[in-house]
Amino acid sequence: MPLKNPLDVGAETRPEFYPKIDLPENADTTLPYWKGVDLSPQPPVLPLTVEEEKQRFLLPEGYAMEPVLTEPQISQPAQIIFDGNGRMYVLELRTYMLNLDSENTLTPQSVISRWEDLDNDGVYEKGTPFVSGLIFPRFVLPYGPDAVLTMESNDDVVYKYTDTNKDGKADKKEFFTDNFGRSGNVEHQQAFLYWGMDNWLYSTVNPFRVRETSTGVKREPTGSNKAQWGITHDDDGKLWFQGGSNGIPSHFQYPIHYGDYVVEDSIEFQKGFRVPYGAPILIGDMQGGMGQIRQPDGSLNLVTGASGNDIFRGDKLPKDLYGQYFYGEPVARIVRQIRQEKSEGLIQLQNVYQDKESEFLRSTDPLFRPVDMVTAPDGTMYICDMYHGIIQEGQWTGEGSYLRAKIQQYQLDKVIGLGRIWRLTYKGMERDKRKPKMYNQKTSELLQYLSHPNGWWRDMAQQVIVQRRDQSIAPDLIKLATTSKNLNARFHALWCLEGIGKLTGSLVRTLMKDPNPRMRIMAMYAGESIYKAGDGQLAEDFLNMTKDEDDDVAMRAMMTTRLFELKGREDAARLAMKRSKSKGINLIGNQVLEPRTITSFFGRSGKDYTETEQALLEKGADIYKELCFSCHGSTGLGTPAGNGQLMAPALVGSNRVKLHPEYVVKAIMHGLSGDIQGEAYAGAVMVPMKENDEWIAAIASFIRTNFENESSIVTPEQVAKIRSATKSRTTPYTFKELYASIPKEVKYDNNWKVTASHSGPVRKGSKGLPSGAFSYEGWTSEKQQSKGMWFGFEMPEAKRITQLEFNSEGHRTGKWPNFVYHSSAPQFYEIKVSLDGTNWNKVSSGNALDRTTIISFDPVEAKHLKIELSGPDTTYIAPWVMSGFKVLAR
Repeated sequence: MPLKNPLDVGAETRPEFYPKIDLPENADTTLPYWKGVDLSPQPPVLPLTVEEEKQRFLLPEGYAMEPVLTEPQISQPAQIIFDGNGRMYVLELRTYMLNLDSENTLTPQSVISRWEDLDNDGVYEKGTPFVSGLIFPRFVLPYGPDAVLTMESNDDVVYKYTDTNKDGKADKKEFFTDNFGRSGNVEHQQAFLYWGMDNWLYSTVNPFRVRETSTGVKREPTGSNKAQWGITHDDDGKLWFQGGSNGIPSHFQYPIHYGDYVVEDSIEFQKGFRVPYGAPILIGDMQGGMGQIRQPDGSLNLVTGASGNDIFRGDKLPKDLYGQYFYGEPVARIVRQIRQEKSEGLIQLQNVYQDKESEFLRSTDPLFRPVDMVTAPDGTMYICDMYHGIIQEGQWTGEGSYLRAKIQQYQLDKVIGLGRIWRLTYKGMERDKRKPKMYNQKTSELLQYLSHPNGWWRDMAQQVIVQRRDQSIAPDLIKLATTSKNLNARFHALWCLEGIGKLTGSLVRTLMKDPNPRMRIMAMYAGESIYKAGDGQLAEDFLNMTKDEDDDVAMRAMMTTRLFELKGREDAARLAMKRSKSKGINLIGNQVLEPRTITSFFGRSGKDYTETEQALLEKGADIYKELCFSCHGSTGLGTPAGNGQLMAPALVGSNRVKLHPEYVVKAIMHGLSGDIQGEAYAGAVMVPMKENDEWIAAIASFIRTNFENESSIVTPEQVAKIRSATKSRTTPYTFKELYASIPKEVKYDNNWKVTASHSGPVRKGSKGLPSGAFSYEGWTSEKQQSKGMWFGFEMPEAKRITQLEFNSEGHRTGKWPNFVYHSSAPQFYEIKVSLDGTNWNKVSSGNALDRTTIISFDPVEAKHLKIELSGPDTTYIAPWVMSGFKVLAR
């Protein structure tokens, strides 16, 4: 039987059967959303052949697009990335928007495939599904030979997948790190995992960075990147993030790890920057309705979505593209080129083609969807085209929406399962045909690539060197960092030294005196890790650098002094502002003098606090600033004590802090001594705090809700109960004793049987199964709460259960802007447990009202547990919703 042509999408092509779309009943054609809409029957938008689509691209003279990999080999590609041997990994989101209602989005059908160009003709002909059966994976990052890091939607864990038998398919799955996920639809969860020049891994959405060390994966807080799909970096190691729904780049002014510095939009973007200039596509399928349509060509008149970005650093396209920022706007069907205009230390982004009311790359094919782009090993740029009918997630294609009507009118929902990856070329410039083989080379042989004119080779060589941790090449790296005439080589050599653990304070101090201000900045940047490792003498050097004659150096030094809250930083900032009147110096200086106050990060997750809870957190913040910061550090990273030790453990993203509240409360109340999970600290002993219940609750709550911990509030009543239970304690705990004494999470897995009286999807694309309650996907009764509803589970073996935790998203009624929110937590519940599933005992009851519910009770041996609604007698207005469900046992 012949294979189906993937371009035969099944759209109705006979005019007499074109869809007849009625105006929704409540549509008001006097409003901009519907005014002037044409829903008359129209021919369908049909997919073109690869060669036909190629003819639809509009590019500056001399440029062209060549296909390197297309359907049917790949399906719905969303990210591309290369490993050290030049193999291309493709993230294939095979379940994205397969119909108007995004059904089956979260089924395990997505793939990470790996591809090779064996005959070196520029086309990738050999591929395998490296990882299959994934639930809408968030990213792919090659992580050494035959290994990648990835995670699935609605999950909280990043895994490492490795191909151990060299058959092109991963056969080993290992835990890498957790506490990485976010709830939301698949557009709004964290995405991309990107290896920065500083050897840290960054992701969109998450305001932290992670890094693998000999003692595990550690994390540090960063600024809020306000990004969705795309991270890249420039030659100076500064990360650039790509916003999503706002359609513009984000957090590009200063390095993200320094935190948030507020810069006005009028400074950062030229006037009119948010106006896209796509080619006429005529169909007007924009989420914002008729008010977002440029007439008469049916193109987008205001950016509404963006994805994928690249600072082009290759050597096989014209030099005027090098260092320029590119990103895709798949709703507008454009790829934009941006130049940076720097004045007085501040960058303004400008669309290179705005004066011509155009873009670098446009297409008249409505199915062109540029969602990612990268500098390739061959020195060109690759552009990932999902080539898809519906690009915006199902939340925006609901019944009665303008976008749904336009999709139906042009049968865009029929165009699925395709995808194309293109190479951008320039007339007369041949691609680099040398194939990378870095995993097969000796470490010493990789040094040559640190000077390569293509930034991809420099980046990848650094990554391979750092992952090998081969310290034998340290002398060569030092020579390269200090004597090379190639500034990029010096940068990468410096970070290689940092990554293999051979960077010294003396080298940093030498390079901080370099004639080139960019080298001085990079030396400070790398020196921050040496300072954190215990070289406290660098504090004085950082302060002195604020006096540098170059404003960019002085600005960077001020940010470093604020990052570490160095004594004397305010005076240094005042002197810098007195010396220079540049806008950048004054912007940074003012924010050093008046830094942002520490606040809970719960705002990102929609967490609300009562006045009592807020007062408790404010008291905890005061206690931390007065007492705890001296050992744990003002930013929770731990205070350096010399010789690579910290005074006390870092609190940022601490899995220990996020354990049962008893862990933190007992440690504060009774003290903690000795090594902690094999790590020694200079402070050695945390002394018991002889304070009242409210004081302990305040500082425990502050620590648990800040520093990327996002855990629950601790109440004075909880503290009192713990105090009573441990009143005989007279000596500080060891870590082993403390850990053994607290309830621990019983990890959910697929062997649990989860059932409910009612079930439905929390959001479009969800599977709607009760087991969703144990992840970010969530579960809902779908129907309004009523007496007798229940949710339950059976574990493989009995446990001494003592606590349940879960989140409940608010339920919204009414119309914007007059929405009314109702609690979707279970009303009037009873908790029942059983060993055999037949004989049940009630262990708790209550009325949950908060977004986060914690139900504690005396430990009880149970294999089965059921939450049943015991009221109200009349139907409650909101359904029952739960996600992030946790079971704790002793």
